[in-house]
Amino acid sequence: MSSGVRFEWAWRSLNGPGIMALTDVLTSWRDVMTEAVRADGPDLSMRQWSILLTVYLTPGPHTVRALARELNVPKPAISRALDALSILGFIKRVRDADDKRIVIVQKTTEGAIYVDEFARLVELQSETPAQLGAMFG
Repeated sequence: MSSGVRFEWAWRSLNGPGIMALTDVLTSWRDVMTEAVRADGPDLSMRQWSILLTVYLTPGPHTVRALARELNVPKPAISRALDALSILGFIKRVRDADDKRIVIVQKTTEGAIYVDEFARLVELQSETPAQLGAMFG
């Protein structure tokens, strides 16, 4: 039995009827990613996505140290990802007023718009896949 077949069997055996099959979940995610690529937006890495969504979806303040701890990623890797996100205008870094050694990661209008547009892609995919092509085709 191939590892893909074993994985799907294990997934289906753990989840009863009515639970979305793993292949359906991954196909849906692939469709969202494909539409995002077609929209000609920036090509974010998984690490950058993880940081961006952490900043936008969880309460702050967010620091490089806290992001590294929460995501279990080294601080230099967080800093490199933040460099890219900052260049895109999706986040900004500000020195803490009380302790200049601390860098606080903040949301931006551009980043909020980008995350919102991506959330709409995900929402549309979960409702009616055919609408994605009309919106971004």
